[in-house]
Amino acid sequence: MNHTNQIKGKRRSAVFPAGVRAETERTNGGRVFLSIASSSINYSDPIFRGHSTERHFSIAPNLAKLLLACAAAFPAFAHAAALEQFKSFVATTKAAKGEFTQRLVKSDGAASAKVSNPSTGTFIFARPGKFIWTYQKPYEQLLQADGEKLYIYDKDLNQVTIKKLGNALGSSPAAILFGNNDLEKNFTLKEAGAKDGLEWLEATPKTKDSTFEHIGIGLRNGVPEAMELRDSFGQVSLLSFKKFEKNPALAAEQFKFVVPKGADVFNN
Repeated sequence: MNHTNQIKGKRRSAVFPAGVRAETERTNGGRVFLSIASSSINYSDPIFRGHSTERHFSIAPNLAKLLLACAAAFPAFAHAAALEQFKSFVATTKAAKGEFTQRLVKSDGAASAKVSNPSTGTFIFARPGKFIWTYQKPYEQLLQADGEKLYIYDKDLNQVTIKKLGNALGSSPAAILFGNNDLEKNFTLKEAGAKDGLEWLEATPKTKDSTFEHIGIGLRNGVPEAMELRDSFGQVSLLSFKKFEKNPALAAEQFKFVVPKGADVFNN
């Protein structure tokens, strides 16, 4: 069944700030790294926000401070390696695939923090604007783009939401991996030093309506291994990558989305 800007009984309502934002509170992550906030469209999408099953646990004050420090602070001293590695990565990587783990760190005061259970999955992308970002645990969800449209599939609800991709990647974190090579048009890039064995780069969106204030990219041997996404609500999403394979052979039809049998489709 196809619906346009319509809410059925089993769809869960949600109100988003200006722009389009794909979130993963339902999958124990925070604002997903694929959050698309540069569009001027107001968009209600219950897939990621309306049915939160996020689980939190309190951690000791010292550990909480350490986690928040790692997530929020970028080393102040300059180091040329990160920017060089990143520019090389963007220039030489036309496609990639790998696995990810995502956690959300929330602060509720100086003495404690809340860390979500991890969400894990896989990704495949081909520049510009083609990707398959699959959450496998703890819930199955799919975000897929074919360069023109973005498809968000919730397996549990058997629902597909479709929107035009356009220039929506803009200054979202997704543009770091999936966008075109002209990242400095949308981001201010600067060195952020070494931490945890990685060389770090800080990317600050130039647009003021971006959901994210700062994006940290940790690189080793010319490949991103981690990202730290601080949003305007003070929450930090931590992403780590493994089995990162550059320029794998991908079929031309790899990114064509096929609506699952019997799924409800919502066009926005």
